[in-house]
Formats: sequence, C-alpha cells, structure tokens
Amino acid sequence: MGLWNFVKSVGEKLMGAGPAEAADADTLRREAEKHGLDMSGVEVKVDGEKVVLSGRSLSTEEAEKITLAVGNTVGVAQVENNLAVEKEEPESRTYEVKKGDTLWRIAEEMYGKSNGGKFNLIFEANRPMLSHPDKIYPGQILRVPPLP
Repeated sequence: MGLWNFVKSVGEKLMGAGPAEAADADTLRREAEKHGLDMSGVEVKVDGEKVVLSGRSLSTEEAEKITLAVGNTVGVAQVENNLAVEKEEPESRTYEVKKGDTLWRIAEEMYGKSNGGKFNLIFEANRPMLSHPDKIYPGQILRVPPLP
C-alpha cells in the first residue's frame, strides 16, 4: 500500500505524542483498536514522526482504515503501510480535508459534478473514525473508495 502522508500537527491527541513525534507503538495500536480495527496480526513501529505497519490484515479496506486511525493523530507525518492483506480489493484514493469542506463537496470533487449525493460512500468508508458526516476537520486525511 505504500507511504501515506499526513499533517502531523492535526488529528487525535494521544498521550505521549507531541508536535515533533508520534505516540509510542502501544498507544497507536490502542487507538486503532478503539475504532474496532483488528490489530492482532499488525506490528507497529515508530521512528520519530513516521510509523511503519507490517504483518497481515483481513482486507484492503481494514488495512487502509488502520493506516488512517494511526496517521490521523498528532505527531504522525507518514505511515508506511507494508501490510499483506487476505482479501484484495481496489485501493481507495485519499483526500486531505480543507477549510470549508463538506463530504458533499468532497464527493463532487472526487467523483464529479452532480455526485455530491454519494458523500455517504466516503462517510461509510471512514467509519468508525468518523462518527458523523459533519465532523471532519482541516488536515484530516479521508479514504475515498472507488464508485461501485
């Protein structure tokens, strides 16, 4: 899945994280587990502001969600996702939320004009990290799945 870039100064503030460094591996693991993600086959390594994920994940979707749960935390600038997945699926694109964005607007930008109504696909692709379609913030990285 490769290297994903994040805005290290925004996101969930975890114990032990600071503006220059990510939280420790155990704290990042708990953050992903808090969202109901299966971390049993995942190894997490932290090197300053970069996090490396290795091991196995159930699906491409789960691996991407683990990457987002870890990456959308303060102090993380990059996540290198080296997870092997059991169920290959088309990879999602990513989108960095800008000031004034809504999921409707993002759907129109990513899927084309008159596709704003497909915002729910983006919302569902980012659950459980997103609890409500209106709760996004500038600098947050979102998964944008391909259209069915």
